[in-house]
Amino acid sequence: MKKLGLIVNPIAGMGGRVGLKGTNGAGIVAKALELGATPVSPAKTVEVLRVLKKSGVEFELITYPAEMGESEAAGAELKARVIGNITSRKTTADDTKRAAKEMLELEADLILVAGGDGTMSDVIEAIGTRAPLLGIPTGVKLHSAVFANTPEVAGQVAARFLGEGLPLREAEVMDIDEDAYRENRLVAKLRGYALVPYEPVMMQTTKEGSVGFELADQKAIARWTIELMERGRVHILGPGTTTRAVAEELGIYDSTLLGVDLIYDFKLLARDVNERQILEAIEGKPASIIVSPIGRQGFIFGRGNQQLGPAVVRKVGKKNIMVLATPHKLSLTPTLKVDTGDPELDDELRGYIPVIVGYLQTRIVKVI
Repeated sequence: MKKLGLIVNPIAGMGGRVGLKGTNGAGIVAKALELGATPVSPAKTVEVLRVLKKSGVEFELITYPAEMGESEAAGAELKARVIGNITSRKTTADDTKRAAKEMLELEADLILVAGGDGTMSDVIEAIGTRAPLLGIPTGVKLHSAVFANTPEVAGQVAARFLGEGLPLREAEVMDIDEDAYRENRLVAKLRGYALVPYEPVMMQTTKEGSVGFELADQKAIARWTIELMERGRVHILGPGTTTRAVAEELGIYDSTLLGVDLIYDFKLLARDVNERQILEAIEGKPASIIVSPIGRQGFIFGRGNQQLGPAVVRKVGKKNIMVLATPHKLSLTPTLKVDTGDPELDDELRGYIPVIVGYLQTRIVKVI
């Protein structure tokens, strides 16, 4: 029988909706909790395990105690072999590395890792490419090519790998400097490679930044977007260089590149806001969300903009979502993706939507 390892980073993703852009370090975790953050990894991991259970594929589940996998297995009503020891509610990167090493020693056929880029960096530091890995996307930073598109898809990929078999490939593990990220600077570093199941449709690619020749397209998009904006409406501006061009075209030069800003009557209302602040600002007011897909990955929600959670998207409404993308970016991602954390909302967002690609130019693109 195939052996499936499971490692859960229980704090991964907690900083997203409260605008902290990560959870590296005890101080940041404490700040996230103070702001009302709640765990996101456990529920997403249970979703993966339920998909695996429903698939009918037989496997032995090996995991770590309590919130590092044991609790999630129980939530999916799966029996698990629990190994190792942790101090519950005080887990560290060392626990993640130790778990990976022990699962390697037990010859796990595949190790599921619930977390973000930082978690996966810890795993490959411990075991490199000596065992196949598959990332469950639960973190704030998801720039690496080791994650499935959604938790549900992670379950499907794992089932196919354990059942019918899938080839393996080496995929980049990227991580960014969280301190620089919070200071509006993106400093990415290649941490290494992981051996992952090869499934080109279900697995995300490495994030790609904008390139210099896109500047003219971004300015044209910004001019048309501004003509579509209305007074008396709160415009929620997502992260990225394409959306930042909108702020700069309005004469707003202190907007955030990597956070979410609010614009009202063509002026900056609030900078680098979290989910709660967005909901308070749009209460009783018409609102629109302006977002741009992540380069090569194609996600418009659920990657780097978790402040735009399901509560915000539902309150704004699908018809009030404006998507901006340069022709070059769309050439790399001909379809768009969503991973809001709410499967029902993801279903509602699927379909065809207009994307602003230039001045007076739109293109109809499918959200999958």
